[in-house]
Amino acid sequence: MAKKVLVLGEVKDGSLRNVSFEAIAAAKTIAGGGEVVGVLFGSSVSAFGNELIQYGADRVVAVEHENLASYTSDGFSQAFMAVYEQEKPEGIVFGHTALGKDLSPRIASKLQNGLISDVTAIDEAGGNLIFTRPIYSGKAFEKKIITDGIVFITIRPNNIDALAKDESRAGDVSTLSVDIKDLRAIIKEVVRKASEGVDLSEAKVIIAGGRGVKSKEGFEPLKELANVLGGAVGASRGACDADYCDYSLQIGQTGKVVTPDLYIACGISGAIQHLAGMSNSKVIVAINKDPEANIFKVADYGIVGDLFEVVPMLTEEFKKLKINA
Repeated sequence: MAKKVLVLGEVKDGSLRNVSFEAIAAAKTIAGGGEVVGVLFGSSVSAFGNELIQYGADRVVAVEHENLASYTSDGFSQAFMAVYEQEKPEGIVFGHTALGKDLSPRIASKLQNGLISDVTAIDEAGGNLIFTRPIYSGKAFEKKIITDGIVFITIRPNNIDALAKDESRAGDVSTLSVDIKDLRAIIKEVVRKASEGVDLSEAKVIIAGGRGVKSKEGFEPLKELANVLGGAVGASRGACDADYCDYSLQIGQTGKVVTPDLYIACGISGAIQHLAGMSNSKVIVAINKDPEANIFKVADYGIVGDLFEVVPMLTEEFKKLKINA
């Protein structure tokens, strides 16, 4: 049965996050030929509506208010519930981001509806949609079918392919006036500690360092390789605890969960807490002096050697490939 599905578009640093486009692709599968409606919240976000349409949304509803300039669960939930009441959808899709993980359970509670979070795949069998999500820190996967209520999911970035951008697609971008009020928290200033460049949670290539980098300066070769590959730099908790880098780079059970196309682990032993955050990467390359390091058990390719010798060699070879391409 065709459904109307709402998709939350996330705007960050003046552009739409890639997971917004992946969420549209997921919504298309859920809609089954029905309507996919993009939703945008902010102080001035209507301009992003056409981009959502080019990636597959049929139309877009934007709620603009000065109290939505920065994310707060109060403000965004008020805005979303207003859109929900107007649209009465049969499905909702958010990205499984910091914003989505905070907002989705709040909305599900207001709707008294179930929620399947961190979906990595959507399949169809016997007329039912089957949603796959990891459990036990990625050691196993469970498959779920929704039999009643609204289909409400969050999707993990980099797991569901976005549709190809079609600049010829057109659709309506409308605004909905909502009085965002009675906020219990107001954002006065946002201080960013995260490194500039590619968003770690959405990066296609990640170069990660562990205690083996030995110092803050030890991350410099990793940053150079990441720049050549157009990727991001990450770290194990051990490297963060040793004050080699900021905790915003931490990957693992208590950090970010990432699924890039390529993950290069440098000087990382492979503690189970770290593996929980990156073991579902498509291709894993491990560089470590210890041939018995646990990271080699999950790696597709392993290099036993000193990262301070291997990483610069890789950087030079990738530079040559780019020059000759």
